[in-house]
Amino acid sequence: MKSRFLLVLCALLGLAGPAAAQIAPVASPTGPVMAGPYMVIDAATGETLLQQSVGAGWYPASLTKLMTIYIVFEELKAGRLQLSSPVVISQHARSLESGLGLPVGASLTVEQALMALVVRSPNDVAAALGELVSGSEPQFAQRMNQTAIRIGMTATQYRNASGLPNPEQITTARDLGVLAMALVRDFPQYYGFFQTHDFMLGKMRIGPGVKFVELYSPYADGMKTGFICASGFNLVGSAVRDGRRLIGVALGFRRSDLRDEFMIRLLDEAFALKTGGNRPKVWQLRNEGGAPPFILPYGQCGTALYDMPGDAAWLGNYPTWPAAKRVFDAGQAALAAMGATGKEWILPDRYPNPTRQAAVIADLQPETAQRLCEAYRAKKQFCEIKKASEIKPPFGLFWR
Repeated sequence: MKSRFLLVLCALLGLAGPAAAQIAPVASPTGPVMAGPYMVIDAATGETLLQQSVGAGWYPASLTKLMTIYIVFEELKAGRLQLSSPVVISQHARSLESGLGLPVGASLTVEQALMALVVRSPNDVAAALGELVSGSEPQFAQRMNQTAIRIGMTATQYRNASGLPNPEQITTARDLGVLAMALVRDFPQYYGFFQTHDFMLGKMRIGPGVKFVELYSPYADGMKTGFICASGFNLVGSAVRDGRRLIGVALGFRRSDLRDEFMIRLLDEAFALKTGGNRPKVWQLRNEGGAPPFILPYGQCGTALYDMPGDAAWLGNYPTWPAAKRVFDAGQAALAAMGATGKEWILPDRYPNPTRQAAVIADLQPETAQRLCEAYRAKKQFCEIKKASEIKPPFGLFWR
């Protein structure tokens, strides 16, 4: 019965053909959410503890920068670069979107560049590092591909150092697991870069770091996130418990918070397993390839969507985002007193120049939403429950 429900859910969400093998429902506290491939491996042995569709083709997004970092670590270890070596922003690097915004000719050190890749993931810095190592970004991509083959990434192709969209830049969860293992194994002296939370670059504070590390404290100790519309929200994370390091890969989520929550549950489950070492090693898994799916079609990407299975508690409309955020924060505090929590979803009435902002606490269990709204109404404060199935663009139910 359960498997039939999941198949129906896939059909309702339009998952047909090759994408159906790559995207499937996974559990969340409030109901199933759609996700792409995932896996957990033992960093010391390579044993694959949990997995789904790990050989399916995927766009790596900024997880590409894990390979950029790997090669920079190689250069540092070989003495061809120093942490103090200057990384100069070229015209090409400056032209890339989602960067630090440094002017052409500005420089930062290799140390600063590595920290920036972890905590902010700037594309200009990734390209500049590639140019520093190989002379140009295309030449650096060749080095990336050669390195991928050497360490056992059998289905990965790189075309740039940053992960900016390119239809020919493809990887798999299996290959990302192999790369993460190599980073831990080959460069223990540099692994601390993945624990960076923030740092100062001149007068500019760069950060904060990977949210998963904060959420899964004290076990999590790094790695990297990545997002483009095509591949959704992705994460490679590492955690250590009782001296044992596990590496998780979670791809294809429609929200970063759902991704982080899933990774935490996945690692908790994996740490509890007693397998006796008899599950396949990551390098024994097959890469199937295939065209990656699109998680957020470009018509939806960047627009407001309610991509959560749980109920929403609408706490009213307010003239500004800060005012709506204050109301949301007060609602979260009320939930915390009940032993619960929700997700922030503050919705403007229009783009650009909104005149109203709806304060919504999202993804709640039905009974939790009911308790919250009962407490608000008892104090004669506004609170209405909305079902996930009701909350669709253009969100007229909030503007009546």
